[in-house]
Amino acid sequence: MIIKSLLDTDLYKFTMMQVVLHHFPAAQVEYRYKCRTPGVNLRPYLDEIRAEIHSLCQLRFNEEELAYLGGLRFIKSDFIDFLGLFHLPEKCITVTEGTLPGEIDIQVKGSWLHTILFEIPVLAIVNEVYFRRTCTNPDWEEGRKRLQTKMKLVLEATDLDDFRVAEYGTRRRFSREWHEEVVITMKAQMGKHFAGTSNVWFAMRHGVLPLGTMAHEYLQACQALGPRLRDSQVFALDTWAKEYRGDLGIALSDVYGVAAFLRDFDMYFCKLFDGARHDSGDPFDWGERMIAHYKANRVDPRTKTLIFSDALTFPRAIELTRRFSGRCKTAFGIGTNLTNDLGHEPLQIVMKMVRCNGQPVAKVSDAPEKTMCDDKAYLAYLRQVFELPPAE
Repeated sequence: MIIKSLLDTDLYKFTMMQVVLHHFPAAQVEYRYKCRTPGVNLRPYLDEIRAEIHSLCQLRFNEEELAYLGGLRFIKSDFIDFLGLFHLPEKCITVTEGTLPGEIDIQVKGSWLHTILFEIPVLAIVNEVYFRRTCTNPDWEEGRKRLQTKMKLVLEATDLDDFRVAEYGTRRRFSREWHEEVVITMKAQMGKHFAGTSNVWFAMRHGVLPLGTMAHEYLQACQALGPRLRDSQVFALDTWAKEYRGDLGIALSDVYGVAAFLRDFDMYFCKLFDGARHDSGDPFDWGERMIAHYKANRVDPRTKTLIFSDALTFPRAIELTRRFSGRCKTAFGIGTNLTNDLGHEPLQIVMKMVRCNGQPVAKVSDAPEKTMCDDKAYLAYLRQVFELPPAE
């Protein structure tokens, strides 16, 4: 089995899942998989992927795992009780051949509460099956060399005392074993510069901090669950604040682009949330706009944390640290560049929510290629409502 524990996923899946249990338990959703890397043929591995997903759906949380989750300060006891009965419903996921040559199609449809944990392990399964079949002799030493080079950039610098990086690479990792080696190595060698990991299983196994708050799907679902579309972003942030009462205070800023985010992120949210996360568009421009926005709302940006997580590398993270040093707190989440950098081209695969309660939902970020929606009319309407430029 590739996935050996239901904890082998990102923390924000559990933090969002708790919100779903308490606020949207009846929501019905659809997710769709997409491979953005051209020329990839996954069809020869279709049966293997199905077998791994079947094994995933047999997993249950054990007592040690439930105790670990229950020990996190923001996880509530009724959620742990629910997880004690939980399993991923195999009837809600289909894996078939796609319409294009070599393409496969993965769809998830069902209760949001019961399907939210599919995305991350399914993507990890597709990645690992693909790479173990196409890269039969991985160059592990090359991977270790590259990892050491990255860490040395931080450890040997004299002006990066406040540099903090977390590992965010579960969904696009080369393999589970390599992912775990990366976490172990960073914990052993990076000291205070290693903030933790988004992967809950490795956080538990190796005594590091699990990190994460919300993902795009949460704000997308609120397009269908809120009182009206224009207020969906405010509704999502308000509901989050009701659930966590000031904890887990990093807001995701790019579901509608930074301009639309700043229109909704008023003085109340500026003061309430600990910071914001960048995941598309120019990170330097985003950081400057966030700092200016905090100042305009009479909030000292030096008390806030800006987290950068869009296709980061260590050199880019270091450059961002130096740009914003002394002006705000910064932290970095690096994924693919840590867990799938052995000299092979990583797969650009995603699984996105496309419908909630039968209604189309979408992310319209500052990176147009990340938009994924199966209803062009809805996408045009969404752009109009949030005062976004028309699609090119």
